[in-house]
Amino acid sequence: MQSATSTNRLSDRMAATAARLTTVSRRLTATHGLNGFTIEELCEEVGVSRRTFFNYFPSKEDAVLGVDETEETERFATEFLALGSRGWRAVLDDFMLIAAGHAERSGFGLAEHVDFHAALEREPKLLVRFMGLNREREQLLVELIATREGVPADDPRARACADLFGMAIKTTMTRVFGSGVAELGQSGEFDIVGSIRDCLATYRTILEPDDPDAGPPAAAPQNPHTNPIPRKDLQ
Repeated sequence: MQSATSTNRLSDRMAATAARLTTVSRRLTATHGLNGFTIEELCEEVGVSRRTFFNYFPSKEDAVLGVDETEETERFATEFLALGSRGWRAVLDDFMLIAAGHAERSGFGLAEHVDFHAALEREPKLLVRFMGLNREREQLLVELIATREGVPADDPRARACADLFGMAIKTTMTRVFGSGVAELGQSGEFDIVGSIRDCLATYRTILEPDDPDAGPPAAAPQNPHTNPIPRKDLQ
């Protein structure tokens, strides 16, 4: 019977192999397209057999999209639920805690994300599938939050938490791919997880109540289009 340590080591090796297959398949797809390389060529570069490849992924498309979503979702759910309900604010904190751990284990840095983005741009069918997977993940996330917080699945607070996290990811990806950060970050200088965390912190400064000791809020400025100041020459 295997010890827990041996089991964990085996799991880590398998995760590392899956991550390597995904990393190389994304780079090859970004450069050559899905039809520009074979599974045999991918396996040769990674250093595994064709049979090993199919132990991880059913196709090249799945290798590009990443790890087994069922297994990853179950692992995320287990970790998230184990932390227990501690209020709505803690939901986003726990997201970041678990997401940071998963990102570290995956070994994916900015260069891998850049390759993935390029692969999706080159292969529209991959993009469509990725968008569909994202919608499924978002709904599962809402249901997971609702379960932990003991509310119905249609509770707007559960949806709001998932939406805020999704917005933070989208904002970070826009920074990566829309402002030249990708070119600077090939050496790993851009902290994706840190950027997502910063986005969430910014949302909180806007959404949280003002300090009750700070005095009354400033009067709202008048909108000249809806509440114009009377002109004396027209009175």
